This record gives sequence, C-alpha cells and structure tokens, in this order.
Amino acid sequence: MTTYADATATAAAIRSGEVSAREVVERAIARIEEHDAVLGCVVSERFERALAEVDAVLPPGPLHGVPLLVKDLGMRVAGLPATRGSRLWVDDVATVDSELVRRYRAAGMVVLGTSNSPELGKSASTEPLLHGPTRNPWSTGRSAGGSSGGSAAAVAADLVPLAHGNDGGGSLRIPASMCGLFGLKPSRGRVTTFPAASSLAAPLTANHVLTRSVRDSALLLDLTSAPVRGDAFAAPTPATPFAEQAARPPARLRIGLVTRRADGGAVDPQVVEAVRTTATLCEDLGHVVDEVSPAYDAGLATAGFATLMGVSLLAEVGHRLGELGRELREDDLEPFTRMLHDHYRATMTAVEVHDAHVAVQEVGWQLGAIFERVDLLLTPTLPLPVPELGVLDTRRPEVMWQVAGDYSSFTAVANATGMPALSLPCGLDRDGLPLGAHLMGDLGAEGTLLALAAQLEQARPWPLVAPAYAG
Repeated sequence: MTTYADATATAAAIRSGEVSAREVVERAIARIEEHDAVLGCVVSERFERALAEVDAVLPPGPLHGVPLLVKDLGMRVAGLPATRGSRLWVDDVATVDSELVRRYRAAGMVVLGTSNSPELGKSASTEPLLHGPTRNPWSTGRSAGGSSGGSAAAVAADLVPLAHGNDGGGSLRIPASMCGLFGLKPSRGRVTTFPAASSLAAPLTANHVLTRSVRDSALLLDLTSAPVRGDAFAAPTPATPFAEQAARPPARLRIGLVTRRADGGAVDPQVVEAVRTTATLCEDLGHVVDEVSPAYDAGLATAGFATLMGVSLLAEVGHRLGELGRELREDDLEPFTRMLHDHYRATMTAVEVHDAHVAVQEVGWQLGAIFERVDLLLTPTLPLPVPELGVLDTRRPEVMWQVAGDYSSFTAVANATGMPALSLPCGLDRDGLPLGAHLMGDLGAEGTLLALAAQLEQARPWPLVAPAYAG
C-alpha cells in the first residue's frame, strides 16, 4: 500500500491483511503530530479514543479502519468542541454525533478529530482568529481555501485519506481547487443534516467529503446519502449506485464551456487556459463542447444568496446568545462576521427574506433552461490563482466586503439553485500551485458528473498529495 493511497485502496489493504487498521490509524496520528503544527488543519483530537475503537470491534463496513477528520462546522462529534471557528462557541461541546458522523462510523471509519474552519464559514480562506490559519501544503504561505480548508489541507498533505467538509457557497470546491483535490457538492437534500434543525440557509449548504480520487467521493455518497424520514429536502434516489456510475465511461455528453463570470468580473488568463485545456480533453474523449454564455441574473443570485446567509447568521448568533443568557460582546465575533451581523440586523426585513427565496428559485429556472441544451457546464472553479494568506483577512472587514465574493463567483450559483457541482484538478499555475476545473449539472446529476470526472481522472491523472508531502 502506498503511503498516500486513497480511502478505497486503504480499506482494501486492511481487508487483505497487508496492513492492520491500527497501523493505518497510528500512521495518520503520527502524520498529524509531525506536520500539523505548521499546517494548522486539526483543531481538536480524539486519538486515544480512536485507537481504543480500533482495538475494540469496528463495524465491518466497506471503509473499515480508514481514518478521517470531520469539519468543525455544521457537524458534531460526540465529546469534541463544536467551535464553528468562533470565540462565541469556544466552550460548546457536542454530546451526540450528527447522523452523517454516525454513518461514517457505520461504514467502519475512525474519526480522529475535527478540522479547522473560518468563523461560521464566512470566508473563502481558513484563517480564524480562534485557531489560527490553515496553510496550503503546496506552499505554506498560501491559503488552503475555505471554508473546508482544514480538511482539504489534511488530505493534500497525506494526514488522512479523506475528510468531511460542507459547502454553502463553494466551501468544498474552493479548497479542493486550491489544494489539488477532488471536491463534490451534492444536490440539495442528498445528504442529511440531522439532528441539526434546518435554518433558512440550509437549502444552500451541502455536506460531503474532500478526496484524492473520484471513486472515494462516489463511494462515500453511496454510504451517506439516504434521507432521514422528515427531511425537508430529499434528492431523488439514483437507479444505479454512484460508485457504479463513476466506474464506467459516460455516454457522449453535451458540455457547455463558460469562461466569463456572470457578474462581469475579471478571470485570470492562467485559469482560462487551464479550463480550455480540460475542454479539449473532453472533446478528445468524444464529448461535444460548445462555448455558452452564463445566462442567469448574477445580481439576483448574489442578492438572494446573501440575504439567506445573512438571516442564518442572525439566527445562529441570536440562539447562541440565548443559550448563554447575555448580549453580544465586542470580542465575540471577528470584525468581518460582526460587520455582516450588524448590517443584516439593521436592514433585514421579512419581505426581503421572502424575496430572497423567490430570487434563488428564479435563478434556478434561468440556469435550468441551459440544461435543456447541454448536459453539464464546465467553468473555472476560481477566477483567480491561490491567494497568499492575509488576502482574505477577516480583521479587515471593508476589504473582505469588496473581494470575498470574487472567490465564489463561479461556485455560489450551485448553492443558490441546489444543483450538484464539483471541482477537479486541471493543472498548475506559473507558481506551481493547483488550478481547478468546475463541472455543474442539473438537480440529481451527480452520477453524470462523477462519470465524466472519473474519465478525466483516468485520462489525465493528478498528483495525489502535495509534492512536499509525497513519499
């Protein structure tokens, strides 16, 4: 077994007796202890309990003995802090596992701890004041992305084979792009959030994993995507398991290539060149690629998205203060989060919330019309190369207000509409840092996305880990 095998290969090595589950978990713990002081991926650990679970009887699931991290936002691991990257929740400790974590355990996986996240996920870079920044394993002065940056860096540095993340505006796909990984945001309602009650922003957010391989992502989706009875949203059950769909080439696809931002903002030429190279590869594989325009109202999408995220922020902070029985203090929130909170608290109306729901539905219909002509859309994941740490500094709220939206300009529309989308590596920029190609499909199209991604992966394999951490 290679030292940086994916989760599927790791589980197979354990089943064959080539390596024991304890050896795999011990190695992951040793890698974290060796490298995390620099990378800043892990914010709480349960190493002794994880080893005790391995020494007891792990469930004989398909990923028996495979270690992972769970993002410290949106999911809870019993006995570990659930800080959300915020000082306001620093002493909140989970008493039960979220349903998704329970499903990881049922598949035989071993939770080693929780991974770093920006405060309440409100940044495309993981640099919370509470835990400090997560550094990109490809270049430690650069961002690992956000908000699932801790998970992405841990996988890219071969600390764990895969890690949980979630995506409210690109938070799986942005760090996947920056760290050279595969990241799929499933359709709305594909993966349950139980027992966390849905907020108004829940339709925008999806949970899944950051992986090195397409097959790992497909397998995890099969293992975790059954709805809980009573879920407000449930995606249609596929006729064929996602892992089977990913294992066979797709039929000839009509792919719409988009290289311009719908909001008219700038796109770096390096990014455009890399995505055009991916488009050419798709044609070489027998698919039809035509350039199309981003035909949806970007202003409507942004306004609706921002309002729904804003009202969710108000609710989260308000409920937490109710639990604590006090008012908001000056140092409870980072400056950018506090600016967002105060802005929406002063301006939000019930009519605006209603109109935001209408807006994202209208954008869904606009984008849906494109899928009458194409099967998938191909765009850059990010319009810009990987930024240095500090570019997205939440201590400078005015700067964040101006530039934060750039990094989700291609990704957030999939959250507004609930459509599935993914990022896969498509090359390196002039500094040797990863670039990502973004594929998006209509609701329920994860199987098609995974099949094409696996075909691209086979035709043009990408590095499994950051070069400095390989071997």
